[in-house]
Amino acid sequence: MFSYNELNEMHIDVLKEIGNIGAGNAATSLSQMLSKRIDMNVPEVSILNYDDAIQSIGGAENVVVGILVSFDGDIEGVILFLLKKEFVHLILNSLMGTELSKFEDISEMELSALSEIGNIMVSSYVNSIATLTNMKIDISVPGLNIDMAGALLDAVAVEFAEAADKVIFIKEKYFYGEETVYSNMLLLPNMSSLNILLKGFGIEI
Repeated sequence: MFSYNELNEMHIDVLKEIGNIGAGNAATSLSQMLSKRIDMNVPEVSILNYDDAIQSIGGAENVVVGILVSFDGDIEGVILFLLKKEFVHLILNSLMGTELSKFEDISEMELSALSEIGNIMVSSYVNSIATLTNMKIDISVPGLNIDMAGALLDAVAVEFAEAADKVIFIKEKYFYGEETVYSNMLLLPNMSSLNILLKGFGIEI
């Protein structure tokens, strides 16, 4: 298989299951870090082009926190973890008791805390995939940026044009008390890694 356009319904079902398992582990890690009960819906997993992914995040000019992590080992690629303001507020308020009205007010200490939480959640996500497939997958130190969603995805698209114009888009909905917050994760394995990943789940290409 040479591009995301060749994915059939069975491939996409497997990718959805990978998204479900990974997101569940990430949610568990978040709950443990915040020492609070956090529930989540079954995440929505879809294969989107970049324009549709940007619209799903709220439009190109919507400002979000982007945490970019590359992974290598038996498979290679990147994960872009996108956090909306409400999700960031939940994390910072739970950890540090701070209120967030706008991203410009975030301190260096708060940025460091967000980066660490993103790293732990992505690590939980990747580790669940590695365990299920018996693969060795290492992740990089996360890079964190606060920018418009369009700019963040454009930067990833330029670097990973090999994977055509598609991404594995995972939308997560969390419930904390009476609050509902959202995050999004974009999983971009390169094409050879995508083939290996599907084979790891017993799907012949």
